Amino acid sequence: MIKKLIPALLIVLFAGTIFAASGAIQFVLADEFTGKLEPPIEHENFGDLIDAIIKFIFNIALVLAPLLIVIGGFYFVAAAGDPSKIETGKRIIFYTLIGFFIILISRGLVEVIKGLIKVVE
Repeated sequence: MIKKLIPALLIVLFAGTIFAASGAIQFVLADEFTGKLEPPIEHENFGDLIDAIIKFIFNIALVLAPLLIVIGGFYFVAAAGDPSKIETGKRIIFYTLIGFFIILISRGLVEVIKGLIKVVE
């Protein structure tokens, strides 16, 4: 059952990515071209750039963590008594939770370090 579910999930994800990319391209093409080149990075300093990268990774993790937990649950439920599949499902869930916890800690740690060195924004 999992072997049939994974290709369908990948097709849906791929189609969604293509759909989102086509909308972004149309938005960019609809914007009038002024003839001057703008810098691609909108951040004024290195700290703002790091904050933007951390927020981006955090938002990706917010989407992927529940998805991976569901996939691990499918492995666990569809194992039909096979110990290797049960262990695979447990590992997927366990490592997803560890990864998400590390991402949560990293975002909080940045704020704590900013507070300790008194960064003024």
